[in-house]
Order: sequence, then structure tokens, then C-alpha cells
Amino acid sequence: MFENKTEQQARQDILDIVSSYCDIYHKKTPYKSGDKISYAGRVYDREEMVNLVNSSLEFWLTAGHYTEEFEQKFAEYIGVKYCSVVNSGSSANLLAFMALTSPELGDRRIKRGDEVITVAAGFPTTITPILQYGAVPVFVDITIPQYNIDVTKLEDAYSSKTKAVMLAHTLGNPFNIKSVKAFCDKYNLWLVEDNCDALGSLYTLDGETRFTGTFGDIATSSFYPPHHLTMGEGGAVYTDNPLLNKLIRSFRDWGRDCVCASGQDNLCKHRFEHQYGELPFGYDHKYVYSHLGYNLKATDMQAAVGCAQMGKLEEFSYRRRSNFKRLHDKLQASVDKLILPEAAPGSDPNWFGFLITCREGVDKNNIVQQLEERGIQTRMLFAGNMVKQPCFDELRRMGEGYRIVGALDNTDTLMNSAFWVGVYPGMNEDMIDDMAEAIISVSKTEME
Repeated sequence: MFENKTEQQARQDILDIVSSYCDIYHKKTPYKSGDKISYAGRVYDREEMVNLVNSSLEFWLTAGHYTEEFEQKFAEYIGVKYCSVVNSGSSANLLAFMALTSPELGDRRIKRGDEVITVAAGFPTTITPILQYGAVPVFVDITIPQYNIDVTKLEDAYSSKTKAVMLAHTLGNPFNIKSVKAFCDKYNLWLVEDNCDALGSLYTLDGETRFTGTFGDIATSSFYPPHHLTMGEGGAVYTDNPLLNKLIRSFRDWGRDCVCASGQDNLCKHRFEHQYGELPFGYDHKYVYSHLGYNLKATDMQAAVGCAQMGKLEEFSYRRRSNFKRLHDKLQASVDKLILPEAAPGSDPNWFGFLITCREGVDKNNIVQQLEERGIQTRMLFAGNMVKQPCFDELRRMGEGYRIVGALDNTDTLMNSAFWVGVYPGMNEDMIDDMAEAIISVSKTEME
């Protein structure tokens, strides 16, 4: 098949076949009323598949030119100086937190026993890095129907041990950045934005509108399939701070001190000329480790998919916002039974999902089960109340390792009475309308 062809010509033949294969065999079946409506899904076409196969033919496998391209495009898009691709959003959160534990940060370094203000309503891996390191998460209640931190409790949460605030923008809805940032500035605290569910969300502060993920010291994104763009698995950590970027890269790349890219040698031209710790003089700088790190890089094949997805992000965002608005308008018919989500003041969320809280007397479990029976996929807001999860059993028994400020009443309400459905860009108006009709129907039946 490839006789008398150059490698480039042979590769193009393969990619042409892949393109046709995707068009024929990955063509989405048109939606019919009664079909299952998933809460999320991959939205892609031939471009992603061609990029993926092209990267595999190069067989570099680890981070390479697609990774560099994605990091540059992503940083430029969101408006930051530095972006590091990693293998998941959870790894992104781990790196964001670990960077703040580096001795290079001096007095601002987070040490064991220091406190980090957060919420218990959310995804576990916003909290896990804090606990694993031996720092103390301080849990504050949320507000309904924004489902983000109650900023009136921040002062009560502060102590002499507080070093940082680490929060997610819940399902794309920005937390009160104005108040949280002012609080962090007042006490010289680090602010970590878990932006995994909010890529493309906008917030206006002091007359300037920017993307979420650009207000804190470090932010994170996830590229797991349900998210705003996907690599399959994957994530990113980003910042404007050059020192934090250096630390993020170190922790991501085994904890090494060297900044040479994979396959690159002696970028600094002083590879064998320095003294490090108690190592012998001239020890190869490529094998000097300034931190206890990990290998959390993604592959170039993942980044290749991400590069194709970046070109679709604006369209994805438009469709998410449109789907959310249509569903919100339709469900006005059930506001006597259901509390609908509200955007934070000064924000334009790029919604990840549509979160609904059942009012008193409405059985959430019954509604969810009826919707699932009708083929409408539902999800909880992840952990609900994290401190009531089985993984906290031992911490609860010991009565240590975390701190709760006041009561988590709204967090418990969310855990007991809330669920969410999708608004992802693969949904069309017929799917939104059928979903709205089903939600209205089951909630009406519930009250009869």
C-alpha cells in the first residue's frame, strides 16, 4: 500500500482513512424522544481522531510538541502566563496544593498543621491533597441556590494557622471572588481556584471581566470526558507567578530541579558544574531532586486531542449557556416544588450542570429514581457533605484532622435534597425539552 511513497505521503493516506472512518463509524445517532439523555458526554469529530492517530504515528508517547502547543493555546485563551498539562484534574489539584508546601516560599509555605479554608460540598480531590499533606481543611457552609461558600463565615474561619483558601466554582457557577479575594489579600493568604467545572466562566471584578481561573494564585482544570473540553483523561495547572510555575513543574516532573524538557539535555549549559545538597560536586543536574515529587505528566496523544478541542471551546460554551437558559426557563413551571440554580452576582457561568434542590415535602430520591427510569441521567453534587463520607469515618472518630465553622446546614440540605442534570453541548433543544417535561411531571406527581 505504501510502496513508492514517502513517510509523509503514507501518513497522510492513513489520516485520510481515519477521517473517513470517524465520519462513518462515529457518526452520532439522531436523538428520538424516549432515548436516554446522559448528563454529559464526549463531543468530537474527525479533527480529534486525526490528531490522536497522528500523534500515535509519531510514537513519541510522552509529553511533546502537542503538549507544548496545548499549553500555549490554553494559557493564551484563559489569560495566564504559565500552563502545565497533567494527567487529571485531581492531579492538578494535588500539584496546586503541593506547590504551596515548597520551602522556597519561605514564611508563606504551607506546613503540616496549617489550615486551609474550603467547603465540604463538592468533589473529594479538592480536599484530599490538604489532608494527605497533614494540613487541616476548615469547612464553611454554602449558600443556596448559588451552592458556593458563604463568605459571611470567612472571618469566623480564620485563625493564626490559616495559610490558604482552596475552592471550586460549583458546576461552573463562580464563587464570590470579590469577597474571597479581598479576604485573602487582607491576611496574605494563597488562593487556589479549582476551575475544573468552570472553564470559560466569566466574572467581573472592579469593572474588569475575566475568566475564572485568573483571579487566584493558582488554578486547575480537568479534561475528563464530561468537562468543558476533553483529552479523555487530563488536566492543567496554571498561574501568572513564575516561582509557582517552577514549583508546579518540579512537583509534576518527579520533583527534579532541572527544567530541561523530556529528551533535552543541558539547557542551562552547567549540567555538571554545581553543588546540590550533600551530593558530590558536579552531580548530573538532570538527576537532582529539589522536591519530593511525582510523575503526573499527560501523554502527547492526550494533548493532541486537547489541541483539537480548544478550537471548539467557544461553541461548546455557547451551547452550554443556551441549554442552561432553555432548561431554566422551562422549569419555571415547577418553582413551587424545586429551587432552581442562580448565577453568582457579577458572573456569567459556563455551566457544567443544572443543580436542583427539592423543596420541603418533595422526596429527592423518588424524583431521581423516576427520572432514571425514564432514561434521564442524574448526578449528586459529588460528595454532598464530605465529612459524612466513609473516608472521614476515622477522622470523625478521632475528632481531629479537620475543623468545621458553625453548622453546615445548607451543605446537609444539598446532600439530602439536591441533584443535577446535564446541559452539555451534545444536547439539543428536543433533549432539553423532554428532560424539562419529565422533571416537571415527576415533581408534580411527587406533590400529589
